[in-house]
Amino acid sequence: MAHKPHPAEAYAEAFATLTPDTIDDLCGLVSDHIYFSDPFNKITGKAGFRAVFDHMYAVCDAPAFDITDCAHSETASYLRWRMTGRIKSWPHTPLNFEGMTEVRFDAIGMVTHHIDHWDSASQLLQNLPVIGWVVGSIRRLFRLPQP
Repeated sequence: MAHKPHPAEAYAEAFATLTPDTIDDLCGLVSDHIYFSDPFNKITGKAGFRAVFDHMYAVCDAPAFDITDCAHSETASYLRWRMTGRIKSWPHTPLNFEGMTEVRFDAIGMVTHHIDHWDSASQLLQNLPVIGWVVGSIRRLFRLPQP
């Protein structure tokens, strides 16, 4: 008997092969009432979900996701990933984030929750002009003193 793949496997593959032309394929895997969250957005609904990725392609050159691990519990799946690319406009900052996405599914295998966990302060904001100095100063305030 063939093993039926977990729905997270198809979702991970959709991200690993995501292009502007395949956003509809990704959206086909999510519920009409999907909840999406990342450090900058909290959105409910498929139209908002799609807008996140349309926006990503509008502001980034060659964004890409490398899915490095996938794990499942009884209530969720977890995708470990690296996102690369470059901001199109000034300051043309290269992007190289590592993070994890918590994915939840309904009874028919549609994604109901996509919750991204990644450190926007150290992986993005600290690398931007002006705000980078402020974020770096705040991070140093909370860092343990070095011996």
